[in-house]
Amino acid sequence: MNRTQYQYAVYLQIALLVVATGCRTPTQPFYLHEDGDLSHYLDTATAIEYPDVELPKLEDVLQAKAPLTVDNHEYEFWDVTLEECVSIALNNSKILRTVSGTAQQRQNTAAQILSGSPDGLGSTYDPAIQSSTTQSLPLTIDSDGNRTLPRGAIRASQVGGVEDALAEFDAQMSSFLSYDTTDRPRNVGANNGFSAQQFRAWDSTQQLALSKRLATGGVATLREQIIYSRNNIPANLTSNAGRLVPSDYTVVLEAEVQHPLMRNRGTMVNRVPVVLASLNEDSSLTEFEALVRNLVADVENAYWELYCAYRNVETTQIARDSAQATARFAQLNLESGSGTAQDVAQAEEQFFAFSAQLTTALAGTNVPGNDPFGVYGRERELRNLMGIASTDGRLARPIDEPSLAAVKFDWHELTTEALYRSPELRAQKIRIKQRELECLVAKNQMLPDLNLSFSARWVGVGDTLGPSDRDGGNLPGNNFPNSALADLTGGDHTEVGARLEFTPPAVGSRREKARVRNAQLQLRREEAFLQEKELAMVHQLSDAVGKLQVHYDLIHNSFQRWAAAEREVRARLAEYEGGRSPVNVVLQSQQRRALAQIEYYRSLCEYNKSIAYVHYLKGTLLDYNNITLSEGPWVDKAYWDALERARERDASYYLNYGYTRPGVVRQGPVKTNVNNVMIDNETVMGDEVGEIYYEDAMPMEVVPGDVEFNSINPPLSNNSAVSPGPTTSAMDSKKRSVIAPASYQAVGENASSSNPYRG
Repeated sequence: MNRTQYQYAVYLQIALLVVATGCRTPTQPFYLHEDGDLSHYLDTATAIEYPDVELPKLEDVLQAKAPLTVDNHEYEFWDVTLEECVSIALNNSKILRTVSGTAQQRQNTAAQILSGSPDGLGSTYDPAIQSSTTQSLPLTIDSDGNRTLPRGAIRASQVGGVEDALAEFDAQMSSFLSYDTTDRPRNVGANNGFSAQQFRAWDSTQQLALSKRLATGGVATLREQIIYSRNNIPANLTSNAGRLVPSDYTVVLEAEVQHPLMRNRGTMVNRVPVVLASLNEDSSLTEFEALVRNLVADVENAYWELYCAYRNVETTQIARDSAQATARFAQLNLESGSGTAQDVAQAEEQFFAFSAQLTTALAGTNVPGNDPFGVYGRERELRNLMGIASTDGRLARPIDEPSLAAVKFDWHELTTEALYRSPELRAQKIRIKQRELECLVAKNQMLPDLNLSFSARWVGVGDTLGPSDRDGGNLPGNNFPNSALADLTGGDHTEVGARLEFTPPAVGSRREKARVRNAQLQLRREEAFLQEKELAMVHQLSDAVGKLQVHYDLIHNSFQRWAAAEREVRARLAEYEGGRSPVNVVLQSQQRRALAQIEYYRSLCEYNKSIAYVHYLKGTLLDYNNITLSEGPWVDKAYWDALERARERDASYYLNYGYTRPGVVRQGPVKTNVNNVMIDNETVMGDEVGEIYYEDAMPMEVVPGDVEFNSINPPLSNNSAVSPGPTTSAMDSKKRSVIAPASYQAVGENASSSNPYRG
């Protein structure tokens, strides 16, 4: 077959193959042991699956009953004090059910907790989490086992906790063992006595190093090496040609110190990461304190809101009963012929209107213009803040009466204490101190990188590592050592070295200068922000004090309005019963009386919330409630170790250098009622220079009211009667809750660690 025929045959086969296959899809391969069970086959790459997590649920979740509604009133009253509510809330607050900010009213956090993450909310674990935060990068060393010197500027966001920052000064051990072979021809003659043409070698190296970074910026390293070498170069003990022995050992013991002379030199710059980490922990504690304060404020606000809701129900019920009595009297007049159907219908309309208001006051509604919560909703909100079941067969009822005493704050003491004790201002001052340290480090990075290193080596060489079978001493007729370790311990071979490295910044130092400028600008921004925060604090405090006085005046005015409305109702009712007044006048007076009574209790609750809000802004709300935050207990071993360190420090001799590196970044614990408090190194207010004066009690004055309230006695929810005159209630005389969250212990008279509401 010639070439042309062969090509035609190939073309024909290809054409037949194409026609035979046609447009059919590719077939699946055939497997010998396939049985058709494809239950393990997945036709999707992703799917919504349930995680394998088993966590015990709270009893308050499992045993929660059906909610209280207008058709479910199966409950018994649970009389609670404000102190109990705060205590239970703090006991059940591993996750703090509140948000940051200084607003007086905050929204319900149940939806945020349900849809959020723990990172967006505070918890009792946050300070410990910040303290135990570490960097992902390990301590770095070079091939010789030396700790590498730090490079670049350090920022507060780049460090973890204090322990992680101190770990930079821990000693780092490293070791390696290597084994290499060499098998290659060399460009030498076949009978070369100094190097084999077919060269073969067996080498091994073992190294153990211990390196530590010093507080002054240097690195100290202690290193040990054992090097083994063997090759096929002929050994000749009788002549000077070639190797003396087939193999040898080299043992090296080396001490090396590297120290920077310009950049990163000294304790000032090298301790900055530790101080920054410590300030990060301070920020976490300050944020935790602010969240605990917010939770206490939310509980107190919810408590008085519930109190006001009860009063609203009581007032609406009285108004409904009055309208019902009026409607019955109008019906009797209609039956006797002295009344009209219009009077009856108008009285019934007001009765049903008050009935609807009573339902709303009890259960709440989303209809605009009405209370969206009511008693049941306010009680559930309080339960949510307390961390207990939404419904457990009891209906919480406040038994603490709101204060009617006139509270006066000294404005200068108020602003001084707020500027010193506010957690928000304290957190901003911590950030300023961090920016100052970052600026210091940035300036240090402008210096050239000048490092000086010294090394001292003790070397031992021998044909064996330890004692050999031969008698002690060197090889016969040579000074070559017999044992490498014996030669090392003999100290006959020592080496020293010195190295000076100089690396200046890039020409022009453009990046370093920009880094310094950036740090300075951030510092100035933080300082300006602190001033704005202080101004905003004074504005909020001024508004709070103004609202405090407004609400107190509203109490007086609302009470007089209530008293006048009560007198009007009695007079109008007497006229109506005598047939001298229409029924609509009586109904209108009853409605005005109900509005005046509700307004009175609303003003009373807002007044007490304003008192707490002033303490909230000036940073004394936790003291006002007798709550103290402190670190939780450690294990006994930690106390033993701390005691041992303290005894070691006591037995040492203290050298007072007259300064610290870095400088002081704290003034000690936050003070409460003390003297000699300096704010920004200036005398803000006080009898003496640098002194702020506080009375033994809180800086407020309880002043008797100017108006006597003897017209009526507003009834309580349990139908008891007290005079709403200006008396100091239990809220002002009793100490509040002293129970702190889980990882913190409380300090106070009534401290308790048990929680009867969570099993």
